[in-house]
Amino acid sequence: MPLHSAAIKPRERPNVLLITVDTLRADRLSCYGSVHLKTPNFDTLAKRGMLFSRAFANTSTTLPSHTNILLGTSPLYHGVHENTNFVVRDTFLTLAEHLKAHGYATGAFVGAYPLDSRFGLAQGFDVYDDDYGRSQRSQSTFYVQRRAETVVARALEWLEQQSSPWFLWVHCFDPHDPYEPPEPFRTKHTDSPYDGEVAYVDFALSPLLHHLADHNLFDRTLVVFTGDHGESLGQHGELTHGFFAYNTAIWIPLIMAVPGMKPGQTDQYVSHLDIFPTVCDVLQVEKPTFLQGLSLLPAIKGGKMPARPIYFESLSPYYSRGWAPIKGFIAGEKKYIESPIPELYDLGVDFDEFKNLAGSQRLDRYRKKLKDIQQSQSMPDSGKARQKSDRQTLEKLKSLGYISSARPARKSTFGPEDDVKVLLPFYYKVTDAADLYRQGRRRKGIELLKEIITENPKVDTAYHHLASFYKDSGRMGDALEVLKLGLDENPASYEIFYYSIEFLTEAGRPDDAILLFESRHFSQVEVDPEIWNTLGIAYGTKKDFAKAIQAFEYAVSLDEEYRFSFLNLGRAHLSRFLETKDPQSYRDSTENFKKAIVLDPDFAPAYFDLGMAYIQGGNLDGAVYCWEKTLEFDPEFDGALYNLALAHRDKGDKAKALDYLKRYKDRNYTHLPPKERAKLDSLIQECEKQ
Repeated sequence: MPLHSAAIKPRERPNVLLITVDTLRADRLSCYGSVHLKTPNFDTLAKRGMLFSRAFANTSTTLPSHTNILLGTSPLYHGVHENTNFVVRDTFLTLAEHLKAHGYATGAFVGAYPLDSRFGLAQGFDVYDDDYGRSQRSQSTFYVQRRAETVVARALEWLEQQSSPWFLWVHCFDPHDPYEPPEPFRTKHTDSPYDGEVAYVDFALSPLLHHLADHNLFDRTLVVFTGDHGESLGQHGELTHGFFAYNTAIWIPLIMAVPGMKPGQTDQYVSHLDIFPTVCDVLQVEKPTFLQGLSLLPAIKGGKMPARPIYFESLSPYYSRGWAPIKGFIAGEKKYIESPIPELYDLGVDFDEFKNLAGSQRLDRYRKKLKDIQQSQSMPDSGKARQKSDRQTLEKLKSLGYISSARPARKSTFGPEDDVKVLLPFYYKVTDAADLYRQGRRRKGIELLKEIITENPKVDTAYHHLASFYKDSGRMGDALEVLKLGLDENPASYEIFYYSIEFLTEAGRPDDAILLFESRHFSQVEVDPEIWNTLGIAYGTKKDFAKAIQAFEYAVSLDEEYRFSFLNLGRAHLSRFLETKDPQSYRDSTENFKKAIVLDPDFAPAYFDLGMAYIQGGNLDGAVYCWEKTLEFDPEFDGALYNLALAHRDKGDKAKALDYLKRYKDRNYTHLPPKERAKLDSLIQECEKQ
């Protein structure tokens, strides 16, 4: 439905601003009636646009929700079902690509790893700024992020350089767990740090909204504001999100401010799929035929939308842990959740989903309707997200000898014991056990994990934690036994697979690590640089430096900002140089150590290893500089102390050498074996004779 009878000329088309806030509950915004806090900037948007009080995400995690928004199709069509298993195929047309084809400058500024460009949503953006500090990413800090203020500042820098028309997407990750709002929001919301995060994001968006107001851009900009999903905060037994699909997790705010349209509010049921077609209608550009949502322009004008079901799913537990899938739909005010223990709610009288009606009604028609929805919204697997390897990835994997047909089988039938409602309490008990261990009650934490595994062997995360605690206690053999048992019980668990390979490598069993890696094909491997980094270490332990280098290079191809891969790539090249004396290997080693330092200028191990390379190249002064930098960033790096002592002795400065030797002795003497003590004493005596 056009805004005017005459078509809009391309240069006169409105700009488009899409703001998505991660993990945002609608009931935390004062424009949605929040009793928790005030959100004046979100309220400003609500006063300018149409507020949809019954808007829903189709998924409960970040990547699929944003894929739903930017592709205008459900996961049944595009195939992106959770954060870590999938990459959006470049054959799909994104909103950014569509607008770019109509003359729009396009920029995206995202706050955290789940929206990294490697996952495919950068398609069509002139600038896709995902500089959130990936070099620091690790398994223990999977969701590395940057503050909303930084995201907004970078977005404003881009916006100030644009002439109309433009499409800008700003994504703020802050309300996501862990909740760590900056001051003064931390102090103001001591009892609810989540609320503090929401209040902070509202504050952080102020410069962007003021820029629109100060430059009269609201009058020529379509503003779309939404959350990607909600946060349970303990309701229904879920602490965060990503497990269930209750309204705590999929009810989201949605405000659309259309130039020339009156503000208002509607309680019609809508979803993320409706954003793409609405943008097309407002801009008066053709709608791609594959879109599965409806334009909300009639509702924005005060009209009635046609009735249609809203599909939703929560499949992260299924793909990551092998638990039963959760799928369902909302039709009218009925909400049906299909799982081994099915649920049915009347949202008109029970929006918080307290009373499950499934036990009192026949569910056949709901099951049939869900099946019909799935059939109508699905497309052939060949067009879906890349979960299986594309040709380019296959070629890379073939070059490494990694083409396994042994993909872990997922169950196709599930019983009540597989239901997320049954398994989630065990998952949280694992968290309790980990807390006990970290608090110093180690035996209690270990015993609790053993009890969980005995009671329910399908809780995969219990094995990883128990193995980690055993390893921490010096019981690597027990740790490996636990992981083997865990993988036998949970063959679809990538988490156990990953840690099994890592622990086998650390235990000096690289052949077993490599054999396990090659025996199973997890789709996560195709986008996870860390497991390739670990594989490279395993090959390096075997002194198979050629394959080690290949593995590290593949890790780098997956994440060009992953500093550990560059560090280890440098080490592998240096080891090959020591073996072959090939000058190119030496140059490659120093180049990669320097790349690691560029990524992280405080990275002490990279400085240390670059110093070791310089020694091999005869550059003593360069080595001394590197080892001094090592100590600057890590004063407890004992290897640098010892090497600096030897270097200064060789340079003839015995006084400096003696200083480093004494510092090294103070830190290490009691732990050294007799021969090393004697050698150290001899060096000290030599340097004392000046």
